[in-house]
Amino acid sequence: MSQDSQHGKWSVSSSEDDDDELPPSGTTSKPPQATHSKNTSSSASNTESIAASAGVKPEPEPSLAVGSEARRQAARNQSNPVKFESPAAGKRKVEASDGAGWALSDSDDEDDDAEKKKMSNAPVRKPASPKRKKANVEKERPPSPHGRLYYIDEPDDFFESGVPRLDDTFRFYLNKVTGLDRKYNSGALHIRDILSPLFGTLKGSVQFNYCFDIAWMVEQYPADFRDRPVLIVHGDKREAKARLVQQAQPFPHVRFCQAKLDIAFGTHHTKMMLLWYEEGFRVVILTSNLIRADWYQKTQGMWMSPLFPRLPQGSSDTSGESPTFFKRDLLEYLASYRAPELEEWIQRIREHDLSHTRVYLVGSIPGRYVGPDMERWGHLRLRKLLYEHARPVPGEDRWAVVGQFSSIGSMGADKSKWLAGEFQRTLTTLGKSSLRPDPPVHLLYPSVEDVRTSLEGYPAGGSLPYSIQTAQKQLWLHSYFHRWQADATGRTHAMPHIKTYMRVSPDFTELAWFLITSANLSKAAWGALEKNNTQVMVRSYELGVLYVPSAFDMKMFTVQKNPFPFSSSSSGFPVPFDLPPTCYSPKDQPWIWNIPYSQAPDTHGNVWVPS
Repeated sequence: MSQDSQHGKWSVSSSEDDDDELPPSGTTSKPPQATHSKNTSSSASNTESIAASAGVKPEPEPSLAVGSEARRQAARNQSNPVKFESPAAGKRKVEASDGAGWALSDSDDEDDDAEKKKMSNAPVRKPASPKRKKANVEKERPPSPHGRLYYIDEPDDFFESGVPRLDDTFRFYLNKVTGLDRKYNSGALHIRDILSPLFGTLKGSVQFNYCFDIAWMVEQYPADFRDRPVLIVHGDKREAKARLVQQAQPFPHVRFCQAKLDIAFGTHHTKMMLLWYEEGFRVVILTSNLIRADWYQKTQGMWMSPLFPRLPQGSSDTSGESPTFFKRDLLEYLASYRAPELEEWIQRIREHDLSHTRVYLVGSIPGRYVGPDMERWGHLRLRKLLYEHARPVPGEDRWAVVGQFSSIGSMGADKSKWLAGEFQRTLTTLGKSSLRPDPPVHLLYPSVEDVRTSLEGYPAGGSLPYSIQTAQKQLWLHSYFHRWQADATGRTHAMPHIKTYMRVSPDFTELAWFLITSANLSKAAWGALEKNNTQVMVRSYELGVLYVPSAFDMKMFTVQKNPFPFSSSSSGFPVPFDLPPTCYSPKDQPWIWNIPYSQAPDTHGNVWVPS
């Protein structure tokens, strides 16, 4: 569906996480083939070598990214970029908007009909169609502000890894990012590190995710483990499912489990690995899709469990439980899929000792829940945990809520509809305190300038699918926005796909709790109350882990100021962005993925003109 506005032609988003505007899972088209490398010839040879080792002829080399329309647009722009062309002196191009003034309505509460009328009366401006040029040759690339090494793929030692420190307290890690100074990758992990023999002799694995490039995923496994069974848990239906299965044809060791999505507009957004070794069992809960782009130049996060040993034979069903009841909750989460393919993995978890786990599991499972079941999933699950395990603090009305995410759903005509109502009540819960404070709320989301100057340039915005249609309906939200800044971690220019929420002290030195999750800022992910607050409806699968100081025998977490080498030692919690957050200036605009930006080039000398 396309419409014309003063911004030119734009298309309705079918993004990974956008709420209430998505078609049901399976109707969002994903191309049958995928690549996420700038060097497609190298990727092709790698795919062929993997398939050859499996004795199967590989499918043709993909040409477009899998995933949402935003991601596919980003892939198209990277493979066939629109070069920036300076306007003639004294003249301003008016054919394509730079995004300024995208907020068409001045009224926060204006109804949809009025907005549509305004849009229909707005002057129609067609986007410019600059001549497309290939930018694959080194000499055609503009100088990079990030240094000459920016355009070089991962160095030979990029994937070298050591086992994380044994005294690691929080087991929270960032991903490695190509193009950053080596010190800013110290202590970070790539997917190849996670799957490395250094962590165990792999016997089989399960990959829960939203977006897959099967050939690339298989390549990340060490050669010795590349034929070990892999179960893919996904939410694709119909044509999208058929394309996913087609991707796996060269790899007979890859099987599938389709997650049930019975509520419209929901997605299977959970990102988790179950890794079964000869030596034990491990769980990894993360924010990255299984595509190269998510492990290349984006900031991602993960929790990696200890290696869980096998319980002695004959142990009871309640053996190996942790003080946080992580084992019970993980088994309940997996059972909620109602999938025969997961039964053997449920049994394997029962047979292992998870007692050293110190985090709480916070998941979302699609459904409508009433009574006690309302607190099983979504933000009401988080509220219950904070009520039972977080500690009240003096002056808690001054302890800020900080949320950071990569996509935003539709939340209503004003803040009271969901964000400042039920969701804020959850995020401000601290123990059994009866206070219902109205603390500062800082929402970190990249501005247009953040995206433009990032390592990837404008295509980084393909992973930030906030659409113009949604943004126009909730202008009130943008007063909450703060810049993505991560100078302390060296990652200001690696756009975030990580999602975190936390409660922080007025001086930004202590945390009352910290959550890393797949859940973006949307009702689909977190759930929304219905029927006079007697029912909660959740659309999507999500998963994260909650850190509460009491589980670590601490009163509060201290914010670690200089987190590199990045290891979550007992000296402090490594928050992956700068504190305090920096509010948008009057000139800053939130990144909107489906309008053009052509008045200034990105770090590759290109502009953004959605088709």
